[in-house]
Amino acid sequence: MQEIQTAGITPTRVRIVVRGAVQGVGFRPFVYNLAIGLKLGGEVRNTGEGVRVEIEGDAGAIEEFQRRLTRELPPLAFISHLHSEIVSPCGGGEREFTIQESLGGGTHAWILPDIATCAECIQEIFDEHSRRFRYPFTNCTHCGPRHSIIEGLPYDRARTTMKEFVMCSECCAEYADPANRRFHAQPIACARCGPQLELWSSRGIVLAQRDLALSEAAAALCSGAVLALKGIGGFQLMADARNADAVEKLRERKCRDAKPFAMMFPSLSSVWKEAEVSKSEEALLCSPEAPIVILRRKQDNTEVDDSVAPGNPFLGVMLPYSPLHHLLMRELGFPVVATSANLSNEPICIDEREALTCLNGVADVFLTHNRPIARHSDDSVVRVLDGKAAILRRSRGYAPLPVAVADESPAILAVGAHLKNTIAVVAGNHIFSSQHNGDLDSPGALSSFRKTISDFERLYDIKFEAVACDLHPDYASTQFASSLGLPLIGVQHHYAHVLSCMTENEIGAPVLGVCWDGTGFGLDGTIWGGEFLTVNETDFQRVAHLRTFALPGGEAAIEEPRRAALGLLFEIFGARVVEFDLPPLHMCSPRERSLFMKMLISNVNSPRTSSAGRLFDAIASLLGVRHFNQYEGQAANELEFLAGDFESPLCFDFSLAYDPKTDTTVIDWEPMIRAVAGRIAQKYSIAETATAVHNTLAEMIVAVSRKAGIERVVLSGGCFQNRYLTERTLSALRKEGFQPFIHRRLPANDGGIAVGQAAAAIRKLRSQRHVSGCSG
Repeated sequence: MQEIQTAGITPTRVRIVVRGAVQGVGFRPFVYNLAIGLKLGGEVRNTGEGVRVEIEGDAGAIEEFQRRLTRELPPLAFISHLHSEIVSPCGGGEREFTIQESLGGGTHAWILPDIATCAECIQEIFDEHSRRFRYPFTNCTHCGPRHSIIEGLPYDRARTTMKEFVMCSECCAEYADPANRRFHAQPIACARCGPQLELWSSRGIVLAQRDLALSEAAAALCSGAVLALKGIGGFQLMADARNADAVEKLRERKCRDAKPFAMMFPSLSSVWKEAEVSKSEEALLCSPEAPIVILRRKQDNTEVDDSVAPGNPFLGVMLPYSPLHHLLMRELGFPVVATSANLSNEPICIDEREALTCLNGVADVFLTHNRPIARHSDDSVVRVLDGKAAILRRSRGYAPLPVAVADESPAILAVGAHLKNTIAVVAGNHIFSSQHNGDLDSPGALSSFRKTISDFERLYDIKFEAVACDLHPDYASTQFASSLGLPLIGVQHHYAHVLSCMTENEIGAPVLGVCWDGTGFGLDGTIWGGEFLTVNETDFQRVAHLRTFALPGGEAAIEEPRRAALGLLFEIFGARVVEFDLPPLHMCSPRERSLFMKMLISNVNSPRTSSAGRLFDAIASLLGVRHFNQYEGQAANELEFLAGDFESPLCFDFSLAYDPKTDTTVIDWEPMIRAVAGRIAQKYSIAETATAVHNTLAEMIVAVSRKAGIERVVLSGGCFQNRYLTERTLSALRKEGFQPFIHRRLPANDGGIAVGQAAAAIRKLRSQRHVSGCSG
């Protein structure tokens, strides 16, 4: 951020351009009140660049204004860049200060995320003497919808989905009153002039309106119904979390066999009864972002039914974050399932008519309203790792806030991965990352992906000069990028992971990047996923990886860990593996065993992989933990749960060997797998064995780090959502004197890939400019 320098100068008028989170956070009212208090004239207005301020008056007062401008910001405001210059004063000296009409143009304004309801607004909706008593769309400059209602920049009511609601005289008075916290609050509304609730049947028949709609929706939930609620960024499906029949009904209708459901609790005190909550986790639950927070479940005296998170010691918990949620949860007084209103792999519904079709047969009743949603935004998911927040899914509350890069860059689009897709846009010296789009396996998801790109292009008035994508030719995002006719920059999957973590942590090369995940297209055409990359100023080198093994059936092994286990055992024992008395073999019929062995022996449909994710799956099956996944990562999750419940320093052996053919170090897990098999035969504790496996994997990372000899070590990829593995690795690296970094603001999984692709594209274009400059 640039400081304003006026020492030794006596200006009478100064122009200040401010960029950052300065639209939709009460920044203009703050500037207005600051200027009026100092008896300065001038004006403030939103622009496509951010906010432009001109102040005129006494030089001492101007200097005081400049000092306080950056030190007394509104709670949600953030300044990323500030530029000032002396301009000619208005004739006769201007003493009136005004908020002027906004100006368009430019690409530097930030779109603020949707913000949870502030304490003052909560107090109002439960105050029977307030004119907003029980009004479910109450907001002010400190809270409310932003990202989900913006249709254009700069941020003014006329460019939001609130434009069709004409303010009543009382709202107009608040909007124009500098002493009111709703001074220039763009979504301002009340029961007289704002959006209204309706309760619909599954056929779209209006059953109730306004406050009665809320009461009857609560009654439906109490009776075991599935409710579709139109929230801030889309519909949520809700059911009584205490009622096993209601939860199972939702699972069956949503086609979600075992994956845990997120829940909403009425209050923090109700969360304490069900889960262990640290100070860091409490702060996240009560934060303006109000994400879903992963909490360890208490074992006794809980009312949440086990069907909400079957076999899982953790719960995904959030508190009410909109006035509608606060009112409904106060009415209920018990926790509810609150999950995205979609079918598996489809985008979240945002339109009530669309929801009637998409959720036909899923929801019994619909609690809806007439404020349009401009774009979808799922609930974000966060867990505490190593004492601090780490985002697992970045959407409502966080997106689309950017990460900074060192220099101004050309406009670049990064289309992200195929799974957990987000996109990113380079504008100036920032990379703006989108909300979560989901998996690009369906026409609906692809449509949502394209709309997200179109939104960024239109809102920021950007003409892209290049597009970055994954190297995998079958990714829908890669195919879309190839169709644009722009210069195409392919980025290796794991290199993008590492650059993503480097970018958000604002660290430069050299680093050792450790990227462990399920699947990534390698430079040699094989499936990578247990990678160690050294990253320099311009490129990367694969310096080490986990030993590879075959996956009989290829992608089928993602859903069947038993296949990964057989491939792992075949790598060690060959065809003799069928003679062993091990759990994965028990889960195969004689016909299946014969088929899998033929595939492995003849190397047919059995691609080799270095994937750490598949290694976790294989070990989970080997230990008899899980042989078939009902959702992505289930086997690895359950292996982590075992490790988290057992403390042991035990480690297994492994070895490092140099491969001259590939000029890489290969980490050989065979001694560890032999030890695991031996412990199974001797009926040792499965939990202790799972813990030892995690300890060994952390030691592998330390061993390669020692060999690489680079101080900064970056951990990225979906495997580092595993709390035990991550915290064990961080501790071990620090003890050895390394400086490790993990993801905090971006997901470690493929949701962070787009930012890494954008960073890679910036590096490549910078390198090309440098070469061009040298040759010129």
